[in-house]
Amino acid sequence: MKTIDDLLDEVGGDLKGKRVLVRSDLNVPLDGATITDDGRVRASVPTIQKLIGLGARVLVVAHLGRPKGEPDPQYSLAPVAARLSELLGQPVRFAADTVDVDAQRTAAELNDGDVALLENVRFNAGETSKDDAERGAFADRLAELADVFVSDGFGVVHRKQASVYDIASRLPSAVGGLVQAEVEVLQRLTASPERPYAVVLGGSKVSDKLGVIDHLMTKADTLVIGGGMVFTFLAAQGHGVGTSLLEQDQIDVAKGYLDRADEMGVSIVLPTDVVVAPEFKADAPATTVAIDAIPDDQMGLDIGPDSSAAFAEVVRGARTVFWNGPMGVFEMAAFSSGTRAVAEALTQVDGLSVVGGGDSAAAVRQLGFEDSQFGHISTGGGASLEYLEGKTLPGLSVLEEGS
Repeated sequence: MKTIDDLLDEVGGDLKGKRVLVRSDLNVPLDGATITDDGRVRASVPTIQKLIGLGARVLVVAHLGRPKGEPDPQYSLAPVAARLSELLGQPVRFAADTVDVDAQRTAAELNDGDVALLENVRFNAGETSKDDAERGAFADRLAELADVFVSDGFGVVHRKQASVYDIASRLPSAVGGLVQAEVEVLQRLTASPERPYAVVLGGSKVSDKLGVIDHLMTKADTLVIGGGMVFTFLAAQGHGVGTSLLEQDQIDVAKGYLDRADEMGVSIVLPTDVVVAPEFKADAPATTVAIDAIPDDQMGLDIGPDSSAAFAEVVRGARTVFWNGPMGVFEMAAFSSGTRAVAEALTQVDGLSVVGGGDSAAAVRQLGFEDSQFGHISTGGGASLEYLEGKTLPGLSVLEEGS
């Protein structure tokens, strides 16, 4: 894949006078107009700053939420433009549409070193269309705004969408520093990880992690499993799980993984105790029980203290760790201890520690950890998992084809 430096060689050493369309991932959580976690905005800044320094006229395109192909004020990127301006230390113009009159005027009026953010790209049906022609027509309109394309939204490279995939075949294209760094880290996890190599998986559903379990079982030394998905594994071992989240149709699959791991000599570490409560509420009375003593009328909402200590020991003893998915309902204080223990252990790894985006990234920040305490925090949970599953990611493959 071409980098920005490769593009510079093609265009004469700088980007002065060039309009550069940057696909960033600015899909941040909002409470009204307030950004509650600006991690993705901060992650987008270095590439934009590099382009500013090269004299480019920067047009940032991104999405927020899942609007249905038409404008929806609750998903406007206006609050993100304000935060991006603060982080860059310079004004960021905001276009009230993506490819129409305001976007065209904004692009035309940019000077060298200026930055503008276009309104939510998913306000346009062509962005996510399954029809190649419709998606291509929208990509054509995006391409008219710029001279060069830089792909820097790692969280969307697994999507075959106009501003991720189709645009790259219409303009000279390169990866930004964020995507480049993400891919380099994921290559270390799959090609030549230092050992011991531990993978920690959580979150709600086994079905969301089937591919990554299957693929990493041949690469990792230890798989540590918590979160809601663990109850399907416990059921596969014959334990009752009360009213805990359970994917009945995945019990045999989980049992197959346990048997296969045993045959391969891969260690699958499951909890020995869990924190249960009668209902899914922050103030529900919490009790710690052994995994073979979950009451029929209680649900597991976190791993227990013994399990937290055991999981942390595995993590601290590894040289390479990939973690995706919280160990419990971290948003509720009573059920956050397991996730906190794993996060704390990751900060103590003597080697590469990777937080695999999504809820895991949100958890470490909500629990008070700094990004700098970890080797790498991915900006793309789904993209990270699909890469680790060995899948082809359209937003990367199109750039490889063009390089």
